[in-house]
Amino acid sequence: MFFRLPILALLAILFLAFACSTPSWFPFKKGPPHKAKIKELVDKEVVLIDGQEYVKVVNPKATEGKDQPRNLYVPVDEYLAKRETMTASLPSKEIPSKELPVAKKPALSTSEVETLSVSPEPLESRLKNKTVIAYFDDRTVNPDETFGDWMAQRLMKELDQRSQRVLFIDYQRVKDFLEARGIPRRDMETPKALSLLNEVFGVKALVVGDLSGPYVFSSKTGGADEKASAIIKVEVRVLDTFSATTLKTLSANNPILASQEKGSFSEEKAMLKAMDFTLAELGRQLSRALDDLDWSCRIVKVEGEDFYLNAGKLTGLKVGDLLEVFHPADSGGSTTPGAQIRISAFLGMDASIAKPVDERKPEMHDILKLAQR
Repeated sequence: MFFRLPILALLAILFLAFACSTPSWFPFKKGPPHKAKIKELVDKEVVLIDGQEYVKVVNPKATEGKDQPRNLYVPVDEYLAKRETMTASLPSKEIPSKELPVAKKPALSTSEVETLSVSPEPLESRLKNKTVIAYFDDRTVNPDETFGDWMAQRLMKELDQRSQRVLFIDYQRVKDFLEARGIPRRDMETPKALSLLNEVFGVKALVVGDLSGPYVFSSKTGGADEKASAIIKVEVRVLDTFSATTLKTLSANNPILASQEKGSFSEEKAMLKAMDFTLAELGRQLSRALDDLDWSCRIVKVEGEDFYLNAGKLTGLKVGDLLEVFHPADSGGSTTPGAQIRISAFLGMDASIAKPVDERKPEMHDILKLAQR
């Protein structure tokens, strides 16, 4: 008993010492706060606006009226403190607002199949350029308000099948964000709006378009002799969000004879054929234009040795990737990087954190490109 008491006292002293101060070699050392934050946000959609981190959440008042946006952006600290009462909004694939039966698509040509199967691809090919396809303006007399929306969504599905280098950013999400900052839809092509899309969402290209048609031509005699054909035309512009310039102007329409249909519901069938041929041709042109774009992202926040980027896991980056830094003024002409940084962690679903690999320090808004190995 005499020896047991000092031993118990010694154990109590050691326990208190460890409770007050955990040594660096202790195997259960608690991680730094920012790592805990990263863990909580691993499957959330995080954006950085004016150097602050925000989480995209579902707006609980969205069902109350048209003036309410579907989603809100709340500061990360507020979300972490109240996450039990908030529902994080996750990215989802586009769902057509108006489903119509889809006619059989034209098969890919031999040259297209050869182009799609070329290998090996450069290292940068795994990185996706973020793209927004705005809903098309319908120039037809008495247009259906949802038809331009539906055509834009169909075009995204067409591009999904043709390109592995495009990551679509939801148009409604972008529209709500810009309107909250006092930028209406009609000003989406202005330098101010394009710059915001590039810095906040990492958007590389904005695609805007106009459509005309479908115009239907029919000879109604009744029964199996009824014939119809249709034509539709779509024109799009591809805008570079960084330079606020038009990179490409593309146009597509279907051959009118290719849409010809006979018999019952010939008009509806001809319209569907016209749409499919037009979208297939536009998809071919647009996928090439988007695939030709160089990939880049930006530094949107600097916190000590941590550099926050507006691209991450969904874009195709990997922990350990080495990125070269270019100043915005030099990105168009200079080929010599000012520094290098390495991806150290992901923040949310498509943002990341990097650290410098040498004494050179990047700056806010610097442009990053994947280092060639």
